[in-house]
Amino acid sequence: MPADLGQTFDALADSHRRAVVALLRQEPRRSGDLAQALSMNHPTMSRHLRVLRKAGLVQEEIDEEDARVRVYSLRPEPFAELRSWLDEVESFWTDQLGSFKAHAERRGKTRS
Repeated sequence: MPADLGQTFDALADSHRRAVVALLRQEPRRSGDLAQALSMNHPTMSRHLRVLRKAGLVQEEIDEEDARVRVYSLRPEPFAELRSWLDEVESFWTDQLGSFKAHAERRGKTRS
């Protein structure tokens, strides 16, 4: 598993950060809007956003109207990597379960 995928899992292990991702799936948002939507104080939201940024899951942009304001949005690349890894795991288990089913059916026929 790539190291950055490990960072993705670490970042998404926290339910608050998953809630931030869910909100950002709808639209980019300011950190204050995220904090308010999740009933969280600003310093706590900043810590969660820092973890998500370090993991590469979100990016921040400066608001064109107010340079003091940061707007956060999701980066699609890490989620595509996660989806790819999950597809590989699913494919492995699908193959394994298919082989087990075929084996069980062969054994069932020989016992009849």
